[in-house]
Amino acid sequence: MHSPLEIARNYIEVGIHKVNLSIFKTILLGFFAGMFIGFAGIASTTASSTIGIASVAKLVGAAVFPAGMAMVLVAGSELFTGNNLIILAVLEKKVTVWKMLKNWLFVYIGNFIGAAFVAVLVVVGRTPDLFGEQLAQAIVNAAAARTNLSVGEAFVRGILCNILVCIAVWMSFAAKRVSGKLLTSYWPVMLFVLCGFEHSIADMYFGVCGLLTAQAYGITAESLTWFNFLVKALLPITLGNIVGGAGIVGCGYWLAYLHRTPYSADTTAAEQEEIDIAEEY
Repeated sequence: MHSPLEIARNYIEVGIHKVNLSIFKTILLGFFAGMFIGFAGIASTTASSTIGIASVAKLVGAAVFPAGMAMVLVAGSELFTGNNLIILAVLEKKVTVWKMLKNWLFVYIGNFIGAAFVAVLVVVGRTPDLFGEQLAQAIVNAAAARTNLSVGEAFVRGILCNILVCIAVWMSFAAKRVSGKLLTSYWPVMLFVLCGFEHSIADMYFGVCGLLTAQAYGITAESLTWFNFLVKALLPITLGNIVGGAGIVGCGYWLAYLHRTPYSADTTAAEQEEIDIAEEY
């Protein structure tokens, strides 16, 4: 297992690599991550759509959704919310703010395209027909629940969500095996879904799929409009994700493990352990 200090140092190198990807590769890898999260979205809704007890339905959906993060982490892709941790490389002056923002923008665009792609195919493929079209109603309800939030509620739920998502990414970097990455990342992701926190990329899928399903199946949801989805819900959720991921987890762990820490990127873990022991005496 990698120590938190090793995770922080490793992520700096990861951040440098991410911001130096071409725009095409950034959008393409963002597209894959958006698809993976979209698949997790439809799977979690399908799994919970016919369960009558709301808390049990939420738990079942939450248990399924982390499959999306598993695909993101292991298959290789770029997820906007996880990439908020690039702030570590910025604070270490290894990456410029401009390069970080450029990465965030094009990853976000790729994520939206990927999530919307899955949403369109779900509706065109008539997946909402399942369970006597109960799934269609569940899809619309999931989207409407997000557009029913106030701007403040959406923002705060976005903060809470990306604290957990970035902790999931951080914990996955502690593991040296795929099994460890899957196990460590599972629980924080399950928690944010179970608690009803809001993930901007997942909400790209839920919003687009809900709007298209409502139109295709003639289901009415008063608050579910493109304006409410993009401006009232997705925008504050995205800003909240940035605050939670970059502001709280990224900056917080930089202060804890990298700021004024006598550690060189060229220092091996064994050498650092010797330094730590020497400092204790």
